[in-house]
Amino acid sequence: MMVRTQITLEGELQKRARKRATEIGVSFAEYVRQVVERDLAQPGKKSDVSQIFNLGASGGSNIAKHKQAMIAEAFAASRKARR
Repeated sequence: MMVRTQITLEGELQKRARKRATEIGVSFAEYVRQVVERDLAQPGKKSDVSQIFNLGASGGSNIAKHKQAMIAEAFAASRKARR
């Protein structure tokens, strides 16, 4: 049974999503349903904190000095893996 749902999107995001739906030949609503279904079908991954901080094996590096770049890199890698 379908249930009507209302969402709020940034204007640019909605524009891009509508364009993508048109490109693949489905309605905007169907596109959103497919994206939600695909996201929920993927098993959740647990993050391994040691990948970010390499706990116990610093090798003399200064994590505090480079932590923002390291966190950004790990975040970007996790986003790529989700796609």
